[in-house]
Amino acid sequence: MIRSMTGYGRCQDIAGGMNITVELKSVNNRYFDFTSRLPRNYGFLDEKLKSFFMKSLTRGKLECYVTIETVEEPDVIVAVNRPLIQSYLRAYAEISDEFGVENDIKVSDLVRAPDVLALRKQPEDEEKIWNAVETIAAGALKSFIQMRESEGERLRADILSRLDTILDRVAFVEERSPQTVKEYNEKLISRLNELLADTSIDEQRLLTEAAIFADKIAVAEETVRLRSHIDHMRIFLDSDEATGKKMDFLVQEMNREVNTIGSKANDTQIASTVVDIKAEIEKIREQIQNIE
Repeated sequence: MIRSMTGYGRCQDIAGGMNITVELKSVNNRYFDFTSRLPRNYGFLDEKLKSFFMKSLTRGKLECYVTIETVEEPDVIVAVNRPLIQSYLRAYAEISDEFGVENDIKVSDLVRAPDVLALRKQPEDEEKIWNAVETIAAGALKSFIQMRESEGERLRADILSRLDTILDRVAFVEERSPQTVKEYNEKLISRLNELLADTSIDEQRLLTEAAIFADKIAVAEETVRLRSHIDHMRIFLDSDEATGKKMDFLVQEMNREVNTIGSKANDTQIASTVVDIKAEIEKIREQIQNIE
């Protein structure tokens, strides 16, 4: 199933004690281009997310937005300065002994002393955070791919319809091309009769002239190749692989064959049909720019 390069996906859930949201947006691009917007201090996730998405996506400019909020564990811990407390206790004991006063120090007195307690950011467990973010990213990726596939199916239907239209026009060219030789032959005889009056016409020379003209305007090879390109295009449209680049090349080849037919055509009806075919090919080319 082909996929569009345009897509959107979002997933929000609690994992690993964190409320995590991952949002994905993408637009067309010849290659895979990844950018992320992450909360401060979570920059280590950028490369991990890029590698994760590259396993499933091959083309498109992908933007990833991540928000993380801790809901079960505090971001900071209260650290006890044990050496400092020991110093305070020794000082209190010395004061008690030296001045004969009761050493009635309490915990509440200690914690009010400067620098006994300190707030410190809890060490980040990067592996734990990544495992949680990866779970949510997988959910966002699933909805993202579903949207790409849905859009891809619409593109596929449109391209198939245009390929059918092209085949109808090609059939007309194949039918019309021999008729142009016959018409040319009749015009040639009529003109020679006017010019030569009663003089007899060299039928062999006439046949030779008609054969040269027929060879000059023959488009059978081009229409056969064009039909083959259309068959390959249908195969690509049914492929499970990323075939956007291959189809882009194939459209160029289709356009080349049609240009050759147009240059050979010595008939207004064929020339008009060639214009119609080129218009359909151009619309297909525009659609393919959206395919992964």
